Amino acid sequence: MDEIEVKGNKKIIKAWVLYDWANSVYPLIISSAIFPILFETKTSIKDPVSGRTIYDTISFFGFEFKNTEFYAYLICLSYIVVAILSPIFSGIADAGGRRKLFMQIFCYTGAVSSGLLYFFNADNHGVDYTPFELGIGILPLFIASIGFWGSLVYYNSYLPEIADYKDHDKISARGFSMGYLGSSILLIIILVLTVFTKTIPIKFAFPLVSIWWIAFASYSFYYLPKTKIPEVKKGGNIFSSGFKELAAVFRNIQQNKILKRFLSSYFMYNMAVQTIMVMAVAFANKEIRGIKSADLIISILIIQFLGIAGAFLMSKLSSKIGNIKTIGLAILIWIGLCLCVYSLVYKPWQFYIAAAVVGLVMGGIQSVSRSTYAKLLPETNDLTSYFSFFDMAEKIGLAIGTLTFGVIEGYLDIRSSILALVIFFVSGFLLLLLVPHSERLGHRARKVAE
Repeated sequence: MDEIEVKGNKKIIKAWVLYDWANSVYPLIISSAIFPILFETKTSIKDPVSGRTIYDTISFFGFEFKNTEFYAYLICLSYIVVAILSPIFSGIADAGGRRKLFMQIFCYTGAVSSGLLYFFNADNHGVDYTPFELGIGILPLFIASIGFWGSLVYYNSYLPEIADYKDHDKISARGFSMGYLGSSILLIIILVLTVFTKTIPIKFAFPLVSIWWIAFASYSFYYLPKTKIPEVKKGGNIFSSGFKELAAVFRNIQQNKILKRFLSSYFMYNMAVQTIMVMAVAFANKEIRGIKSADLIISILIIQFLGIAGAFLMSKLSSKIGNIKTIGLAILIWIGLCLCVYSLVYKPWQFYIAAAVVGLVMGGIQSVSRSTYAKLLPETNDLTSYFSFFDMAEKIGLAIGTLTFGVIEGYLDIRSSILALVIFFVSGFLLLLLVPHSERLGHRARKVAE
């Protein structure tokens, strides 16, 4: 397909949006809902009367950690791996025209690894496990995390190529909304099969994630266009060309003050947003009095369905007041929410209210951030390389966020970790003030304005 056929092509946009529908089952079911609950159950002992955790220390090859602390470190390490690999592979993908191929590799790696969590021993034996059993059981989680997050850099880089500038906010919101909807549908199916009808054991949730992810992603891969292969200079190859592409994009970002300022802000506030997504269930399990697994699932579904509305509401708001102001408003809501959770949220009904607010701002800030970055980019054939830096800011932020969360819990408690998130949000807001509100974001934005 040539560029005219790709840009604004409804079938291609549908295929792009459907990948959000396909892969969002990982962050919901693997990262947020089913696996964290199973992991916390397997590695802790609760008081049978109060339901409070009375023992949550795990031993791993001579080292002792709180279970959620260990979980945070594991996820942190996967983010570091993705942050290192993504810029390198994205440069090669741009130079060799292999964007879709790399996206497929990471996608299938993540999906297959998610299915392998079937073998995690999730029986409620308190702390009855060996370090080797624990290590082998969670290794697929580590690889699945790399696969999921690694595929997103290539997926996100399609947005400015397939959609017109004026449609970036709307299509980005549509992708996140479809992701929230699709993953919620699969979660409900899993709950019906495993909890309500007890047709299959809960461990079958993980192969279902794998099948769903691969099946719907196949439609996306069929229609998403391949990257045009640029000419490789004499004496060069895709590896040397890839590193040159990456170096050139890095220099361009350094020279583009608006792009650099936005990435700095995104690095800080998204650090907190993504940490909340990963650690929310762990927090609720330990800090919300009398909360049950069913309560956690309900709160997660509240977040999912309100996330659909939140993505579209913030897309509409951004069209009226601008992307930067919309993101700033969302950050202020996040700051207020974190302070309220830290000081006020101790009961399940209070956690439900917090979950509702999270849902409204979670999808919105993610979708508007992605579309804002797409608007910031100059005219370029190196979209994957540019988005690799967006992805790297996200993953390094995630690594620092989850690491900070784990360290603070290790020395203090998990509730105190929320205060670190407040600091991240405030820093992101202050850095966002340096980005012009006029939305003069780049060559393509100026072109539209003219």
